Amino acid sequence: MLLGHCAHARYMWNLCVEQESQWRPGRGRMPGFADRCRQLSEARAENPWLADGSAIVQQQAIRDHAQAMAGFFAGTHRRPSWRKAGRDEGFRITQVRPGDVRRLNRSTAEVRIPKVGWVRFRWSRQVPQGVKSYRVNLDRAGRWHVAFAAIPSPVPAPGHGGVVGLDRGVAVSAALSTGELLCCPVLTARQRQRKRRLERKLARARRGSARRKQIKRAMARLRACETDRRKDWCEKTSTDLARRFDVIRVEDLKIRNMTCSARGSAEEPGRNVRQKAGLNRGILASGWGQLVRRIEDKAPGRVEKVRPAYTSQRCSACGQIAAGSRESQALFRCATCGYADNADVNATRNIAAGHAVTARGGDGVTRPVNREPQPCTPPAA
Repeated sequence: MLLGHCAHARYMWNLCVEQESQWRPGRGRMPGFADRCRQLSEARAENPWLADGSAIVQQQAIRDHAQAMAGFFAGTHRRPSWRKAGRDEGFRITQVRPGDVRRLNRSTAEVRIPKVGWVRFRWSRQVPQGVKSYRVNLDRAGRWHVAFAAIPSPVPAPGHGGVVGLDRGVAVSAALSTGELLCCPVLTARQRQRKRRLERKLARARRGSARRKQIKRAMARLRACETDRRKDWCEKTSTDLARRFDVIRVEDLKIRNMTCSARGSAEEPGRNVRQKAGLNRGILASGWGQLVRRIEDKAPGRVEKVRPAYTSQRCSACGQIAAGSRESQALFRCATCGYADNADVNATRNIAAGHAVTARGGDGVTRPVNREPQPCTPPAA
């Protein structure tokens, strides 16, 4: 019955997408939410299989599409696309009454779903008061989730004026100006070996066979494990930073542009495509965007984005910039004053100071914008 609700919600969503794709200028006004709800009532009267489903589920699918289109026109989201069975499984329920959620014991509770009845779920945290809607979805690993819509209160600032710089990388997922190096957890060596075996089995399995579905489900469980670990790390790290510091400065990175494919076209093929694909996987596996997004949610107004130009080539001690100062991925040694430190930590201190750097001038020398270089002392013999 839950899968039936998912199918009805997906069907209504795809009908809305079809209407949007067929509309052309000069054909009149596109039906809004109220018009589509009236069309839904007529369709339910003509189709018994549609009337057997929940009207709340079907109406909320229409409302979700209307909100998605509003986000598209506002420029904050992409245009809504088609939903596919087995990949986009979920529905939303509104008009939640106080008695629709009840706790059974320490770790178990129940929620009332229309046309289904009471469904038991694991009580992972306290459901906030005044919740008016929740969403039920099925992931590719075969796990059902229920999420209650509530906006949590922001994490209070400590109030001591502390500022921290955050540098994101691949070898080190997050480096702090305090000297801490944080790494996002990934699959273990044994799990990676199992994943490679499953990929080889998947390549040999016949399309549409039950064995292929079983292998894909096993691979989805491994990916879900990695995703859960990354999400848990981002949640804990963002909460810790929001509690410890008043101002958090990060680089203003365009992650979507940085992870674009280098394949190119048949006429102009790209170079180092496999190396670039591996780098893209490393960037996405480190959770760059998710970490900063959760920090902004938990510490609103306390996150500042700094221009990333030359932050890894600038010496945090004297302010001089030289490409040769970064000897390797992990070592920074200033060519002017001899200051040596971890390359990521040196970059985070530049980010914490909030120094934006201009491009190279006409004399070929790069100078900082808002800080004069300090006098340098030659390194000791």
